[in-house]
Amino acid sequence: MRGHEPPTMIAEIIAAGSEMLTPHRQDTNSLFLTAQLNDLGVEVAFKTIVGDNLDHLTGAARTALARADIVIFSGGLGPTEDDLTREAAAAALGLSLQRDATILAGLYKRFAARQMTMPPNNAKQADVLEGATILTNPNGSAPGQLLDTVVDGYRKIVILLPGPPREIKPLFEEVVKPLLASTLPPRYLARRILRMPLIPESHVDARTSPIYREYTDVQTTILAGHGEIQLHFTSAKTTLFEAQARVDELTSRIEAEMQDAIFSSQGESLEEVVLLMLEMRHLTLAAAESCTGGLLAQRLTAVPNSSRAFVGGAVVYTPELKTLFADVPEETIKIHGAVSPEVARALAEGIRERTGASLGISITGLAGPSGGPPGPDSEKPIGRIYLGLADNRETRIKELNLNGDRDYIRWWASQHALELIRQTLL
Repeated sequence: MRGHEPPTMIAEIIAAGSEMLTPHRQDTNSLFLTAQLNDLGVEVAFKTIVGDNLDHLTGAARTALARADIVIFSGGLGPTEDDLTREAAAAALGLSLQRDATILAGLYKRFAARQMTMPPNNAKQADVLEGATILTNPNGSAPGQLLDTVVDGYRKIVILLPGPPREIKPLFEEVVKPLLASTLPPRYLARRILRMPLIPESHVDARTSPIYREYTDVQTTILAGHGEIQLHFTSAKTTLFEAQARVDELTSRIEAEMQDAIFSSQGESLEEVVLLMLEMRHLTLAAAESCTGGLLAQRLTAVPNSSRAFVGGAVVYTPELKTLFADVPEETIKIHGAVSPEVARALAEGIRERTGASLGISITGLAGPSGGPPGPDSEKPIGRIYLGLADNRETRIKELNLNGDRDYIRWWASQHALELIRQTLL
């Protein structure tokens, strides 16, 4: 039984600032705000970045007010002519701005403490929306504002926040979040993430959509990229227990359908899972990498405490280092080429022997953009990769033919290597 569904509260975040429409600056505040709003059971349905133009900002504000219950502005509360958030919000709401004497006095005091004269344009930071609650900002000169009002018969909460992260984060966590929690209807979001490597998105959807479509109270999102598919499940209920029960029930059914194709049901990365599996089995791993240039080792060592299972390895980019660091016979490279199953086998076995690890993993191939050197590798296509995985009983070899640019091929090669280890450990 699903029980009574809570009212849906959706939010829109408007990031003000022309600098975020260039390649040089990113809007990171919206990520922080989304996480905080989700904690309150509020879904962020829209995010908008608007340059420093009053007409554009006002239009964005009017659109947001028409489709969202909560509208949050970040940035544009400074003293300069291009700081226009207050003016845009006032225009969209049809309200006046009133200069607050207490804020103005605080601004003068702030400058006086620094033995500076306050420029006249700073006074605009004391302009407050008619009826708004002032949100004191101890870390900057621009206070925030919160207005709980009615627009066209619907409740709307409008929040103006400063842009600098060191100001917006404590202001939201310490002031805004408690205010919203005290006035919003009780609503809790629960989430689960399932991750599957090296499987087409269409295949995942064909097998899982008949299941998740039954759960109309759980939002399902499918994300594809970086060699994996992610299924995100989100449910909102009046209690966290109810919400979690729904996503857990759906997750269990998807897990039963996809079985070992799923490497994580709590959001862990593939490298985290591989390291955990190794540690649980009291096994260690070493890597010999050619075309990936240490990418596999970098991914593994990015996980804290990875040394419990990953002992290290070598970047063996040239034939000479393949022989020096992993004991690959020179004759094997001359006959078969560096990009060959024979060399992949010798690399995996050699690095395992050299390091004393339980398992040795190797990656050798052509990542492009140019082809192989003269000799046995000259006719091999870009994207031809060989993996080797050696233990004390046997060595497994896997051939890959990958498409894409150099970075894409290198990443997918490391992803295939991790998945080969996982499947072997299963």
